[in-house]
Amino acid sequence: MPVYLDHAATTPISAPALAALTNIISRSGNPSSLHGAGRRARATVEQSREILAKAAGAHPTEVIFTSGGTEADNLAVKGLFWSRRDADPRRTRILVSAVEHAAVQDTVEWLATSEGAEAVWLPVDETGTLDLEALKRELDDGGADSVALVTCMWANNEVGTIQPIADVVALAAPHGIPVHSDAVQAFGSVPLNFKASGLAAMSISGHKIGGPVGVGALLLGRAVTLTPVQHGGGQERSVRSGTLDTAGIAAFAAAAQDVTENLAAESARIAGLRDAIIAAVRSAVPEAVLRGTDPAVNPSGRLPGNAHFTFPGCEGDSLLFLLDMAGIESSTGSACTAGVPRPSHVLLAMGLDEDTARGAQRFSLGHTSTPADVDAFVAALPQAHARAKQAGMAGHQSSIQTASTIR
Repeated sequence: MPVYLDHAATTPISAPALAALTNIISRSGNPSSLHGAGRRARATVEQSREILAKAAGAHPTEVIFTSGGTEADNLAVKGLFWSRRDADPRRTRILVSAVEHAAVQDTVEWLATSEGAEAVWLPVDETGTLDLEALKRELDDGGADSVALVTCMWANNEVGTIQPIADVVALAAPHGIPVHSDAVQAFGSVPLNFKASGLAAMSISGHKIGGPVGVGALLLGRAVTLTPVQHGGGQERSVRSGTLDTAGIAAFAAAAQDVTENLAAESARIAGLRDAIIAAVRSAVPEAVLRGTDPAVNPSGRLPGNAHFTFPGCEGDSLLFLLDMAGIESSTGSACTAGVPRPSHVLLAMGLDEDTARGAQRFSLGHTSTPADVDAFVAALPQAHARAKQAGMAGHQSSIQTASTIR
């Protein structure tokens, strides 16, 4: 069996989530219907809503079910922008960190292109941490009256850096500016509480915590006004119309309950595996550079399951393919268009040049990870790295051939 080190992309479904999914999926009933089957489905949805709300530190009425994190991000950013701009036409600026996931980044860019928004990209330091002084300047000098919203992810999906969300909210609150956070990577990995955070909106997703793909939620404050992105039957506070996925929601709630009830112990276990990977990479490839917050310096500043490195003189895709051939499944964390490797916008925002950024590799752990996985990775890395470095970066294209590249 391959060793799976790409839990940040998606993690295998957990036993409680699978049990909930299989228990409910064979039943009939639309939760909006009034007959018995519909009422039973509705009861499942509402019970799940309560479980998920408890896990996320929210009130049940603040849980808006979606199809996943991307939809939740779109709903939050577009909905808050439209609502705030409609209330005051001066509010056209969106303050957004430069290291956001594409679900937020592309949404903001679309609003700028099509809806008259002004995107203000906030810089980060070399660890990927938001520059709070830059945010303060935009609020004070740039004019808070022109800001529609602030959006800043809770933790970065590529380098694992945890952002100072409490400080972001504290800066925005005196101006009455709502803050949204994409917490897809953070939820189920580190402690978070929606109510205590002061956020107006927060996005989470099922398949990152052991739930199924295709279900997520937007946590939306009860007093927050949001313009819907789609219209229909008026489900979910008339914010997100559409027939609810009862089985997926039940599985999402089961996964959330499972991870949050065991969060401290499991996070410590996974962090130990992460630290073992970091030590192994530094030993086997001394020139490799850990990107993001160093857990040895700031243990609470990085996701427990994330180890992200750049390997000088080594194409990330080459290393990925060679590790894959050795039975180790990892990720470059970079976008790829038409087969041409492109450097990560996150790493570029952190100050890396393109060649350095193209040597990225992310190793991410989750609930199925074991010490044996780390041992297998440690055994495979030296040869894979040596061959990837030998292949080089000529022409910005890997010379490694795999079953998918040989014609």
